[in-house]
Amino acid sequence: MTSFAHVAGGPDLSALINRSQTVFINGAWHAGRSGSALPAIDPTSGRVFAEFLAASADQVSDAAQASQDAFDGWRHLGGSKRADYLRAFAAGLRARKDELIALQRLNNGKPRFEAEIDVEDAAATFDYYADLACELDGRQGSAVLLAQDGLSGRTHFEPLGPVALIVPWNFPMVTTAWKLAPALAVGCTAVLKPSEFTTLAELVYGDLAPEAGLPAGVLNIVPGGGDVGAALCSDRRFRKISFTGSNATGSRVMAAAARRSVPVSLELGGKSPIVVLDDADISQAADIVAAGIFFNCGQMCSATSRLLVADRIASDFTEALVARAKALVVAGHDRDDGEMGPLTTAAQWAKVGEFLAQAKADALQCLTGGSIEQDRPGFFVQPTIFRDVPMDHAIWRDEIFGPVLAIRSFSTEDEAVFLANDTDFGLAATVVGCDGDRAAKIADRIDAGHIWINTPQIIFPNTAWGGFKASGIGRELGPWGLSAYCAVKHVTIQN
Repeated sequence: MTSFAHVAGGPDLSALINRSQTVFINGAWHAGRSGSALPAIDPTSGRVFAEFLAASADQVSDAAQASQDAFDGWRHLGGSKRADYLRAFAAGLRARKDELIALQRLNNGKPRFEAEIDVEDAAATFDYYADLACELDGRQGSAVLLAQDGLSGRTHFEPLGPVALIVPWNFPMVTTAWKLAPALAVGCTAVLKPSEFTTLAELVYGDLAPEAGLPAGVLNIVPGGGDVGAALCSDRRFRKISFTGSNATGSRVMAAAARRSVPVSLELGGKSPIVVLDDADISQAADIVAAGIFFNCGQMCSATSRLLVADRIASDFTEALVARAKALVVAGHDRDDGEMGPLTTAAQWAKVGEFLAQAKADALQCLTGGSIEQDRPGFFVQPTIFRDVPMDHAIWRDEIFGPVLAIRSFSTEDEAVFLANDTDFGLAATVVGCDGDRAAKIADRIDAGHIWINTPQIIFPNTAWGGFKASGIGRELGPWGLSAYCAVKHVTIQN
């Protein structure tokens, strides 16, 4: 059953919403056979606007077989030819930009400007890996100098094989591009499992595949919940699993991969610090801090949800930051000027509500916000800031995945670094201060995979993404993202 819904003033989304077939296997669309309906929910209203059937276990197996059957032809096609397909994906995303922006707003709750960024980021990722696919041909058979006369060596970079890609709901299309583009570039075939909460935007990749002339079976899409993910992780035809999501689910993915001794990439949680030094420009710093926690309604593994601010400016800076938070336009797709939308899912809305209720019960000092919005439709949460949060409190230590910021002050740089690193995670961090060299020295001491200095969280396709400690295994983006799907083969030859 489907029902038509749209974003006010936006394009007609009926073709993207009213799908009777949502499982893409071996180049063709099929109806899901699980018997379990997946609802598409508008977080602005909380209403279901479409339903479709998830993939069955048999369909997951069929997708795995299709990817295996297509692998030999795809791997030997050559990087330059594979690059043409990747560029076609980028062009297809851009051609559908208006529809994909509207669909993101409808199904994710993203403000317009965030949805625009997502579409371009996904397209740019395919363009970037198209370039790397072309370069890969020239790297094959590169010479290796050996220490013994009469012997020579060469190195080849080969695709791992069919891979399973499991992506989250907070950045659909983008996180898929981060995995799918390098996998296809190096010559892997793929089966994609979108999040059950934001499936519709991901299905566009299935539309693009035949338009680009992609060989059947190179890309397959199996929508569903945890049962579909579990089936992918246990299928012996996959030679790698790449997962982005929660630590709890990531642990299960890793355990399943361990049973078969296959490699995994895990991009997991964070509780990232942002350090504001005493020489920071208060206005600039307030903008950067606000963006780091309120962008995408705080639903970012990289959200800088722990603010460390120098004692000397703490009072003035906190006042400026609270003013920023109170001035944010919190709105759904009914307004084009929205700066922060609702949370994407009802479950996440309830989870954030539990954190806020506990903070209230523990009498934390709340400077603004502090509750979910129960008097309006949808999954809205007030931008929230707590001050002087105890270091052992869940608001300080746990990933909330919502627009909730915790503040502590520091008196020395050593204290700031200690507080920044006092976490189980190590995905991202930000340092803000007018003395760039000083800020850079502090950044060098923070244990995190990606650190910004005096800038909001901008991520480019050629930079690395991934973390230390419990934030995951491996790196996405950049040449490291390509290497994640490569097997290195060394050949030693007697001359």
